[in-house]
Amino acid sequence: MSDLAAIVRKSRTESVVESLRAEGVYDSSRRIEPYDDDSTAVPVLDAPTEAEIDDLVETHLPPRERGLGDLLKARGTADDVVDAAPSSWAVIGSVVLVDFGDVSNDETIDRPAREAIGDALLELHGEADTVVARGGIAGTRRDPSGEVVAGVGETETIHTEHGTRYALDLAEVMFSPGNKVERARMGEVVESGERVFDMFAGIGYFALPMARAGASVTAAEIDPVSYRWLVENAQLNGVTENVRAVLGDCRTVETTADRIVMGYYEAHAYLESALDALVPDGIVHLHEATPEPRFPERPVERLRTAAAAAGRTVDVLDTRQVKTHSAGVLHGVVDARVD
Repeated sequence: MSDLAAIVRKSRTESVVESLRAEGVYDSSRRIEPYDDDSTAVPVLDAPTEAEIDDLVETHLPPRERGLGDLLKARGTADDVVDAAPSSWAVIGSVVLVDFGDVSNDETIDRPAREAIGDALLELHGEADTVVARGGIAGTRRDPSGEVVAGVGETETIHTEHGTRYALDLAEVMFSPGNKVERARMGEVVESGERVFDMFAGIGYFALPMARAGASVTAAEIDPVSYRWLVENAQLNGVTENVRAVLGDCRTVETTADRIVMGYYEAHAYLESALDALVPDGIVHLHEATPEPRFPERPVERLRTAAAAAGRTVDVLDTRQVKTHSAGVLHGVVDARVD
């Protein structure tokens, strides 16, 4: 039955799709479409036996044969707008997050053009109901800026990755789709019972996967809004016993850790506090925004210098690029054991 579809609540669409993929019954050749005001129709190849769905029906779902450009052209959108449309975007729960780039000197993607592109993106992604144009991230509290360009305007959502659920409001807190692999990885490298200090926890980006893996996580967050979501997400994922959420500057937190996560681009400035909390032979994950030619040498040298000042030595375990930060600058991570 090629028109078979699983009916699920909109808030659960993303997590159910992930489950259907794992089960091997998700039909990626057809589009997810709204089913009614509260539900979506997710195309499946066969009746799922593991994923939790509300109903299984036969309903026509159009094929995924058109990209954004094709859809804009079919809608009669001007060629210059079609040419300027973004080539990539991210679906975060029920929100499409799209980067229109720097348009300060480019009138091609003005407000009406963004709205046209946003409407087309909603047609492409039936599970979403709002499109947000990504803005910048400002200050040590990493406050986002952005604007709703299409849809109902609901920026609060629940996003699911590898079983971890993140409740958030994209108008209030940042969420980087490019960190997806790194978030999942932290839940894989940590051991059950391990003591972790997440110095820049945000809404629980790294803390939640590690807590779900059985680690005992002290998660510090200086921004009250992100802290509120961190506490809510610990409850949402059933890991309140594994997460000690602390509102305040991570440098004032008293803790002892086997592993420290420093998921902030300027985290090197906090290395003294990190090493004070890290046990001998503990592991640190140091994030940094680094000019490409200077990675991994610069963050490694910064770590070695800080360790030497504390009378300690560093054994680099791994270095990797997470994503591009900006032109010529990458977001990289250094994993190291410090004696």
